[in-house]
Amino acid sequence: MESDYKKYKFSEIFKENLDGSLTPIKPIQINGVTFRSSTSFQKGVAFGGIDFHLYKNRDIAAKEENDILNFIGFFKEPVDDNYVRSNP
Repeated sequence: MESDYKKYKFSEIFKENLDGSLTPIKPIQINGVTFRSSTSFQKGVAFGGIDFHLYKNRDIAAKEENDILNFIGFFKEPVDDNYVRSNP
């Protein structure tokens, strides 16, 4: 397990819009692709191989580098120090 990540609440990274889509609050990099606040994630659509709507109640493991959050994975429920990697 990587030890230099930080745990973020889902709501610290994404906001839910009136239409139900999710928008990153700050730039986030997922599998090498950077998504900014101009990006909306619709339910059922995978970005970087991930449908974020399936993980709305989970904390996120990420590393911040150059004002961009590098997504590592989601913590399992209940939240503990184990996380689900984006690329197992």
